[in-house]
Amino acid sequence: MFPRLEYIDWLSGRPEVALYDLGSSALRGDRDRQPAVVPEPLAGLSDPPAGATLETQIAGEYGVHPEQVLVTPGASTANFVATAAALYPTAGTDENGDGGTPMALVEKPGYEPLVAAPRAVGGQTNRVLRPADDDYRISPARIAAAATEDTQVVTVTNRHNPSGRLADVDALADAAARAREVGARLLVDEVYAPFTETAGDGPFGGPTAVGIDSAVVTGSLTKFFGLHDSGVGWLIADAEFVDRARSVLRHIPGPAASNRALGMRALHNRDALADRARSLVAENHGLLASFRDAHDDLVAGTVPEGAPYAFLDPREADGDAVAAAAWSEGVLVVPGRFFDDPGRIRVSLGRTPDHAVAALDALAGVLADGP
Repeated sequence: MFPRLEYIDWLSGRPEVALYDLGSSALRGDRDRQPAVVPEPLAGLSDPPAGATLETQIAGEYGVHPEQVLVTPGASTANFVATAAALYPTAGTDENGDGGTPMALVEKPGYEPLVAAPRAVGGQTNRVLRPADDDYRISPARIAAAATEDTQVVTVTNRHNPSGRLADVDALADAAARAREVGARLLVDEVYAPFTETAGDGPFGGPTAVGIDSAVVTGSLTKFFGLHDSGVGWLIADAEFVDRARSVLRHIPGPAASNRALGMRALHNRDALADRARSLVAENHGLLASFRDAHDDLVAGTVPEGAPYAFLDPREADGDAVAAAAWSEGVLVVPGRFFDDPGRIRVSLGRTPDHAVAALDALAGVLADGP
């Protein structure tokens, strides 16, 4: 039942040994690669006052009640739990109540674990296109055309992973409305939503689908804050859905108490951490956009405004060939086949600008040599 996650298998261990890391999208900055009991960005910071909980902190960020928050060990677990809870809305049943196999409609190109999760719990996965020639936009019309009476959840990422396209709240609300027409929920993975050069009104400064009818939102501390070792993620929805998701999470180990404590410290100091992250986003976005413009003869594609990662198209080779040639030179980029487009590569700038400059120079050399 559980499909292999080829991307996760492929990526495992590579960021730790890469000379130049253009594969890790979390904003790690200049953090040491070795884990620490207290991650360096949190060292010496204050903890919240007694009586606070991680749930109340997250609820406060999103303006919801704590019973609408489910804390999970990372956003990947939150997405898995949300998918299972959406596909089986009636506890103890194997079907969606209509006699058909419950269906998830997942964006394409898309992140492999989101594509695989429905099959892992006995459902099916169908796809809805976010094509490059439409700038990877979320299209409510395409959702309506692809959804069926068996569709229980429509899954998207915002920012889109892998392209970096950022949808606004109106686009998400329109998508949710189309999902509701067939009785489905909209699941929005928002781990990259805060990746903006200027802070907006949403949690951590990016747009959020929280508050949209029937939407389920997932997030974490791992990407924007670069706290991949904290293992703290969350799911936000109406209280009834969260209760159902909690019953799924009972089958999976939750975050350790120490990780919850680190998460509370991070959220208590989130303004300072967000300022650090947003500065890194802005500088690294500029570097990636400049790289793309300077090497138009080597690589095509768009670097969305404010995004420090992009889904680029090498002009003289496919994504696997470029990724393999880059890896032989110590440069980590992600082949597009893990995101449904083998011709492309995902290039992410999550480390320091100095590291990014050296890494992009090395990648330019690989592209110029012709993999």
